Amino acid sequence: MKILLQSPRILHKGSPFHNKEKNVLLQNGRILEIGDKNYSADRTIKAEGMLLSTGWFDLGAFTGDPGLEHKEDLESLAKAAAAGGFTEVAVLPNTHPVVQSKNEVSYITRNNDSRLVQIHAMAAVTKNNKGEELTEMIDLYEAGAIAFTDGLKPVWHTDVFYKALQYLQKFKGVLIDHAEDQWLNMFGQMHEGLQSTMLGMKGMPRIAEEIAISRNIELLAYAGGNLHLSRLSTARSVDMVRAAKKKLQLTCDIASYQAILSDELLKDFDTNYKVNPPLRERADNEALLKGLKDGTIDIICSGHLPQDEESKNLEFDLADVGIINLQTVGANLVALSEEVEWELLMEKITNNPRRLLSQDIPLIEPEAKANLTLFDPARTWTLDEKTNLSKGKNSPWFNTRLTGKAVAVFNNNKSWIDKDEN
Repeated sequence: MKILLQSPRILHKGSPFHNKEKNVLLQNGRILEIGDKNYSADRTIKAEGMLLSTGWFDLGAFTGDPGLEHKEDLESLAKAAAAGGFTEVAVLPNTHPVVQSKNEVSYITRNNDSRLVQIHAMAAVTKNNKGEELTEMIDLYEAGAIAFTDGLKPVWHTDVFYKALQYLQKFKGVLIDHAEDQWLNMFGQMHEGLQSTMLGMKGMPRIAEEIAISRNIELLAYAGGNLHLSRLSTARSVDMVRAAKKKLQLTCDIASYQAILSDELLKDFDTNYKVNPPLRERADNEALLKGLKDGTIDIICSGHLPQDEESKNLEFDLADVGIINLQTVGANLVALSEEVEWELLMEKITNNPRRLLSQDIPLIEPEAKANLTLFDPARTWTLDEKTNLSKGKNSPWFNTRLTGKAVAVFNNNKSWIDKDEN
């Protein structure tokens, strides 16, 4: 079957078609032709005004599979990811059991040959994510783990963190850390500031993130290696990373919602805005936007963390953290595009994650395998019971009209095309 994408704007640095509107003809999982001709096809998608990029890659979504499948399983994750524009997702190891053996890595990746969305395993740095004893990272790497992280938890033990950086250098592995001093954040419910004071809630201070980032940078300078800091949220964090990147192999990411939402939104105690790191103040948002524009922040991820009703529909101080966001990242990008060029945004959600993880960069040229995302920044839609494909409903945008939606994704000789696309 031939599918014609008619006149999308191609965004792929290094491609001769970058920033040009071209017709793209696909057949049998490959790009057949790119040009100005009106190619004949079995199906045509009128893509004027849409953006065509390499398939989006999410660095660090949560799935409860295995062990917590009631929150999200691999099948529901893949469906939500495809509808959100992703062709590849690297999942966190915070499952039951933790992803810390060859069997768990194999369980995550075993069906990739038949999947549209490729699911990659990130393995635990420490056993049971406790931060106390290193896993067998070489064995995990050989089994297919593409990075090492304790996921939602920081690698808090200084000596373990130091040894992990050393150990991973044996095979040029990447250590990904959620920088947080858990003791400073103990019992915290939201960002520590004016809003937390007014609402009478225990705050999570910026320094809980910043002191951990400072420590990690010092250890990286001492031990060497490749360190990636996940889910930055404060202005000073961005400043520290900006300075350190001049001399160290250091990268970082933010969740797509972090730069567009602030702690002012918690005034009604909506638990769907309860996340970690917490939503900060507008000054932090501005610093994150600056970091996106100047290249300090390398990657944008979904921060997808589904929760069941029993974990979210509670008093604020009892509710778990997290937002489902795989399907709404595109709408977040539209909001970010008011300050950041689309060219930069696309690099941070397509090829930069792949470079970090030493994955092949898909090509947009004739004869290349089709690993593509077609995105319409002007399309309006609603996330609701019918459109939501995640098992979780913990989204501040549920039943809200949104702008920006993936229209189609192509990968592994398979495709997903939005049902509303004629």
